[in-house]
Amino acid sequence: MNMWSTYFSTTASIASSLTGLIFVGLSINVKKIFCITKTHLPSRAFGSLILLTNIVIISNLCLVPNQPLAVLGSEILVMGIAIWIIVTKLDIIGYKTVEDYYKKQYFRSLFYSQLSLLPILAAGLFFIFHFTNAFYILLPGIIFSLIKSLFDIWFLMVDINR
Repeated sequence: MNMWSTYFSTTASIASSLTGLIFVGLSINVKKIFCITKTHLPSRAFGSLILLTNIVIISNLCLVPNQPLAVLGSEILVMGIAIWIIVTKLDIIGYKTVEDYYKKQYFRSLFYSQLSLLPILAAGLFFIFHFTNAFYILLPGIIFSLIKSLFDIWFLMVDINR
């Protein structure tokens, strides 16, 4: 696990920085997001905040020294299930409440959320069964979470003002 410490430290820092950008986007466009538009924008922002917070927490869990793989897997799996339920509900709410013109975009958002979270759930299971290669299964979940969050940040800071 020591060989992964730099990666997880860096990942936690990146996710923390992106979380700050979401708050900047929310504060700059607070009227458009919360007052003028429908419920799909706050839920989209909240979903990205949850994904990024998930990365920070998972990265920190992976940095705990001498933690047994089964314990790490249990923590990741329990957290992943909770995050998966919340983010999926938020995406479905966003999809149902958005205008028909944007349905395709919100379906894509739901798809990327699943791409982000399902590898994390799988990695949790693999850790429980002592597969040390589970770190490689965790990577796509982290990377897709970062990419999805970047798209959401772009939308909240730039695209919303078009």
